[in-house]
Amino acid sequence: MNTQFKKGIIELCVMKLVNDKDMYGLEVIETISKEIEVNENTIYPILRRLTKQGYFDTYKEAEGVGAPRKYYRLTSEGIERLDESLNEWTQFLTRVTRILGGTTA
Repeated sequence: MNTQFKKGIIELCVMKLVNDKDMYGLEVIETISKEIEVNENTIYPILRRLTKQGYFDTYKEAEGVGAPRKYYRLTSEGIERLDESLNEWTQFLTRVTRILGGTTA
């Protein structure tokens, strides 16, 4: 799969997962990698960029032994961005499916 195309889709997946549940970085990687081949060199830059853009807040939480984990959660701006992106993605899929000969409503 084209790397640039994949990165855009993975960003949307990251936002959706964190919207569903606050997550720490490795948890995001493990969850996505069940379906799509990813690694930390893909996910952590996305998490940092989305945080810098104001779409994520972070907080730390102790998990027993070891250093506290950094959790990510969507901000209200992040929720708006996710909603817009999901709408764009749905429209895109519908149009591509039509072009490729599939059926859509």
